[in-house]
Amino acid sequence: MTLWFVFALMTVAAIFAVLWPLSRGSSAQGGGSEAAVYRDQLAEIDRDVAAGLIGVSEAEAARVEIGRRLLAAADGEPGLPARANLGLRRGSAILALVGLPIAAVTFYLAVGSPRLGDFPLAERTRTADASQPLENMVAQVEAHLEKNPTDGRGWTVLAPVLARLGRYDDAVRAYRNSITHAGDSAERRSDLGEALAGAAGGVVTAEAKAEFERAVAQNADDPKANYFLGLAAEQDGRQADAAAIWQGMLAKSPADAPWRPLIQAALARVGGSTVPALSNDAMAAAKDMNEDDRGAMIRGMVDRLATRLKQNGEDVEGWLRLVRAYLVMGERDKATSAVAEARQAVAGDAERLRQLNTGLKNLGLDG
Repeated sequence: MTLWFVFALMTVAAIFAVLWPLSRGSSAQGGGSEAAVYRDQLAEIDRDVAAGLIGVSEAEAARVEIGRRLLAAADGEPGLPARANLGLRRGSAILALVGLPIAAVTFYLAVGSPRLGDFPLAERTRTADASQPLENMVAQVEAHLEKNPTDGRGWTVLAPVLARLGRYDDAVRAYRNSITHAGDSAERRSDLGEALAGAAGGVVTAEAKAEFERAVAQNADDPKANYFLGLAAEQDGRQADAAAIWQGMLAKSPADAPWRPLIQAALARVGGSTVPALSNDAMAAAKDMNEDDRGAMIRGMVDRLATRLKQNGEDVEGWLRLVRAYLVMGERDKATSAVAEARQAVAGDAERLRQLNTGLKNLGLDG
């Protein structure tokens, strides 16, 4: 009701503003009419004749002319405009009193919401950001970046949101701009590779693989890049290489690393194992052992493999199994020593050296 009362006061004020100037009389009607002027002129002629300033015939002619004008004024000819102005004022007053309120109410009922409850400004400000769709916020950021294309931080924030929305092509562009304007890093390279894979429907294309390799070149332990390199090997049909990469990740990652379940599931998918992949017979024999006996058996097998390779170092696959076993057991120093020994053993054979370096690279080591 308070709102309607305020509206009523505003309407009254508007009507008053219109009627006030219409209610004022014309200044021409008070004491300055044409008839009064003509009467003054007749009296002045009489005074001039009495004073001998003009002749009788001249005075008579002047009286005739002024009398004619006085009769015309007395007949009301000058008052017609006043009556017309009066009619105009009355019409304007009726329009202001009746037409203005009717027009205002009609317009409000047509475009307004008379049944809508109050929505205070404070409440609108508080809920605007929370209720704003993500797409609208993304559009605002994109509009900002169109005007500021070198804003590296803006591209860095926008890129993962676009990827989450499934706009992979736009995410690829955003990641490239992020690298250009915010700096290169292993994380940004692996994110770019993931967006490229997403744009290809989950396939690790050659372009995506190149980005993952760039990420590994900057950080050999980057988990996302290593995972996708293993996925690329799996998609190429090289399941053993994929298993080797993922086993290397498990060997180097902390026990509470969030990606361990994903890697373990991937290993199970390619028939891999989280223990050293030595021989099927040995794995079958260890199936029914307890954890301590199984660990002791694996340790003995690893030691025997190391001894055999020192006697015959041309077995590239053996060296790779030994390095992978040390990595899985968390003995990275021994794995590094085995890499040095393996390279020394095959240094005279270019093809074996190439195979060794390729396998080491798949394990996440410097090839």
